[in-house]
Amino acid sequence: QVQLVESGGGLVQAGGSLRLSCTASGRTGSTYAMGWFRQSPGKEREFVAAISWSGRNTYYADSVKGRFTISRDNAKNTVYLQMNSLKPEDTAVYSCAARGTIYSGRYYYSVNEYDYWGQGTQVTVSS
Repeated sequence: QVQLVESGGGLVQAGGSLRLSCTASGRTGSTYAMGWFRQSPGKEREFVAAISWSGRNTYYADSVKGRFTISRDNAKNTVYLQMNSLKPEDTAVYSCAARGTIYSGRYYYSVNEYDYWGQGTQVTVSS
């Protein structure tokens, strides 16, 4: 089992920045691809960004490409989401997810492909 805890959410004005963190505990000796997803009220959970275990490969939703950056520090069992140029439509609960994998360079972008989820952190962008 892997436990994931997100932090770094909050209230920010449009155009501002936030950095989210997701720290894993438990069976962290295995290799995990990681992802960030978000969900707003009345909407389905949507993919935001993903990163391979090695950190070499990343993938972004079109809506955040060029504004968000996903990264990881495996020594700290932590993945980050740097969010710049935030817009009101970025308001959502952001959750990180982990998937065990033997492929160090592979990432995943479907909700159904992930095994473990954090509780989420609220991000609110005011106009």
